[in-house]
Amino acid sequence: MMKRILCTLALVACAALSLPASAALLTDYGENKLVDALFRGQALGTPATWYVGVSTGTCNDATPGTEPTGGYARQPVSASLSAWAGTQSAGSTTASSGAGATTSNNAVIQFPASTAAWGNVQSVQLWDAVTAGNRWICVDVAAPFNVDRAGVELKFNAGQLQFYVDN
Repeated sequence: MMKRILCTLALVACAALSLPASAALLTDYGENKLVDALFRGQALGTPATWYVGVSTGTCNDATPGTEPTGGYARQPVSASLSAWAGTQSAGSTTASSGAGATTSNNAVIQFPASTAAWGNVQSVQLWDAVTAGNRWICVDVAAPFNVDRAGVELKFNAGQLQFYVDN
């Protein structure tokens, strides 16, 4: 059975557009790492920095879709108490102690302005490297957003990228 991580997020373009998203999934890579860590005694090996990326494809376990070109770069967010909220409340910076099983970004995640059209942004992904690397989590946005020109800025305001671990 695939482990689901539920996610809500809003993608903001030019500080005017907000796009909610649907459930996020651990990718095949993320599922395998979790199974090996929980049941097989292997180190989980989570990265010190997550790289948030977007794709013009929808999520699936095995393939990442196409990341944009034209000024695009994955954005780094440290895997730390200060970067991601504890489960007890949005914006918290202490170890998780809540019952809500939800975390969110504690600071703005800002992508550089597009230098060309990127196409329809359909998903957000968490990677363990700034280029190439392994994709651990993917979430589809509820309504794709067409980056149809240069100068469009996409960002997640603090608290907008939320992950809920479902059991």
